[in-house]
Order: sequence, then structure tokens, then C-alpha cells
Amino acid sequence: MLTTRPRGTADILPGQVEKWQYIEAIAARVAKEYGYREVRTPIFEHTELFTRGVGEDTDIVEKEMYTFQDRGERSITLRPENTAAVVRAYLENSLYAGPQPVKLYYVGPMFRYDRPQAGRFRQFHQFGVELFGTNHPASDAEVMAMAMDFYGRLGLTGLELHVNSVGCPNCRPVVRESLLKFFEPVYDELCPNCQNRYRKNPLRLLDCKSERCAELSKTAPTTVDCLCGDCRTHFEQVQQYMDDLGVPYVLDNRLVRGLDYYTHTAFEIMASDIGAQSSIGAGGRYNGLIEAVGGAPAPGIGFALGLERIILSLDKRGYAPDLKPIPEVFLTVTGDTASREGFKLLASLRAAGISADMDYQGRSLKAQMKYAGKISARYVIIIGDAELQQGRIVLRDMSAGEQQEVALPDVVAAVTLGLGGE
Repeated sequence: MLTTRPRGTADILPGQVEKWQYIEAIAARVAKEYGYREVRTPIFEHTELFTRGVGEDTDIVEKEMYTFQDRGERSITLRPENTAAVVRAYLENSLYAGPQPVKLYYVGPMFRYDRPQAGRFRQFHQFGVELFGTNHPASDAEVMAMAMDFYGRLGLTGLELHVNSVGCPNCRPVVRESLLKFFEPVYDELCPNCQNRYRKNPLRLLDCKSERCAELSKTAPTTVDCLCGDCRTHFEQVQQYMDDLGVPYVLDNRLVRGLDYYTHTAFEIMASDIGAQSSIGAGGRYNGLIEAVGGAPAPGIGFALGLERIILSLDKRGYAPDLKPIPEVFLTVTGDTASREGFKLLASLRAAGISADMDYQGRSLKAQMKYAGKISARYVIIIGDAELQQGRIVLRDMSAGEQQEVALPDVVAAVTLGLGGE
């Protein structure tokens, strides 16, 4: 139907969008303080970017991507995540040739054909960062601390940061063989998804949500059991830096990520108050991704935090940002002359950076005042022909329930002073 939005999408309406703007403003502020600059990539990319970058055997590529052919018969995909796209932008625009490391952040929509549920949509939004050009374990700690700092500034406390190491190309084959050997005797008891993963991506067997598979994998070897010396040292140093920062975390040796490009550090942030889909953000190191996409080998690490789930968690906690009403000032006018003067005053208020509006429907003064109350305007300016003859208007403070007469040339200054004194 033309009046029904597609399943798995949402309209973000006035009254709701202010929360998004508030969160996005904090994201931009945190990113700037940590030295990140914004990047904006296309909503769609060549499909091969994701099949090579994310991994052909991942659930995202196999089941969840929105892929189509354009008029040039090229395979195009709406981005299901943004790390691969930012890597492409890093390479195509030769950002590697500038000062290193390169720190980039983004906020925007992603698309996955998934089963819609609370906090999970087919069009969803993420705040993410990508840090290219350093393998130092302190950078792993900084990225995780930055994510937790962002949540803290939103007022989201009581979150759990789960951390693991998923190894590197040197020790990953050891993990693979250990898992294949462990699960071979119980292969027939695995769920269909895990039977498919058994050969393609056995590491994901540790991440299955099926009760039977979870039970079978309780004593399975983990990535930490199989780490090579370099990976073990790197992970120990990451933990030391986290301890130095005083950021609490949980060592979770069963944590794996659903994307093939992760190496070394992997992490996930959990909120217990949003239901079964408790993850509100995740990330990790991906030292092989830039090479997989076609660039020279270079290390990288980042995170992506889901805005819908953040808002869901904030709503569950009854938290609402203290937002100014829009408009802050409403002009009520009675009479033709007052209407014209009010229209000019409206422009002066806006030029001073004050959100203002006025009546355009010819309503009575009583109806205009009632409307100003409904939209929660902080100030009401009352202009009538009689007041204009005296060169004065009435300025009413709606929150204090007080009013005063102000000379017409002094109105903008009086409102500015009042709003600045809040």
C-alpha cells in the first residue's frame, strides 16, 4: 500500500527525531575529542566489496544483503555495514598517503534483510569509528574506552563490555582444526545452520544461540586456547591498557564476531534491559581487511554502535534529554498592522538565533495563547494594534507565569537575555 512503510523500517517523527539529534551531537563531540574526522560513504557499493571484505560464508552475505543489478548490469548492494565501505574510501582517496594513523567516524543508515524485532530493523543506523595504520595494543584499548565513554555521556550505565581475542591468520588454522575435531562426533546433533558452518566457518559454532548447540559447545576449544605467542602478548597488553584506564570489562573466550575480517581483539557491549537482542554495539581489530579489499597490508580497528538499540535502552530507563521547545518564542498578533509588525519581528528573532514562529491562521488571541501552551513555547509575545500605538509589546514567560511590557526595539535583547539566563 502507498500509505504503509516497508516492513522493518520506521518513520522518525518530530518528538522522536530530537533524541536522534541529541545522540548524534554527542557522537560527533566524542569523536572530535578523540581525534576522529567524519567520513560519508555512499549508501550502496559494488557487491564484491562486501563479499570479499565481510566474507562469502557469513550470514550477512549469504542471507541478509539487499543486492540488485543497476542499468549497467553491475551488481550493487545497499551497505549492510560500513567498515568495508570506509576501507574502500581510505584506499580510493589515498588517505594512506597522509599522516598516520587515520581516524574516521560515521553516522548513518545500514540495510540488512533480517527478522524485525525490538531494536532490530531492516534499515538501521550506526555510529562507528575506524582507526587505520597502527597495531599498537593501546589503540585497541582507546577504541573500546571511547565506546564506553560515549555511552556514559548518554547516561547509559550498567553496561557490560565483553572482550576476547580471535587470533590471527597464523593461529586461526589451529582453532579451525581443533573445532572440527571437537564437533565431528556430534555433527548430526548440530542445528542446520551450524552444520553449514561446520566446514565453512567453524568459529561461528561457538556463537550459536540454539540451546542444544550451546550445550554441545560448552567444553569446545576456544580461540584463547589456540592463540599464537604474538596474539597472546598483544591481548595481554590490551588488557593492561584497559586496566590502566580503569575501564571495566569481562573476558569472554566464547565471543566471536559474525564478520570474517576480525583478527586479534574482538568486543561486544551488552545492555540487559532491551530484551533478547542485548548487544548495543560491537567491534574489533581487522588487520587483514585492507589487503582483502585490494590495498597494501595495513592494520585497522573500529566499532559500530546501533542507534535504535541505544534509544530503546534509554527509553527503557525513562531517560529523555533536556531539549528546548521548538519554537522557543511564539508571536500572537491581533489586527492587520500587528500582523505585519509581528512578521518583521519574527525575522529579527530568527536572525538572532532564536527559534520563533507566529500565527498564520487568523485565530483569536485566546486560541493563539492556547496553541502556544500546547507547543510548550517558553515565551509568548503579544502584539496588538493598541500596543503598537504605544511602541510597546507584552512579553510573557510561560514557565514562570509572568509578563512584562517591553519597548518594541528592545524585544530581541529581552528574549535573548531571558533564554540565556536559563
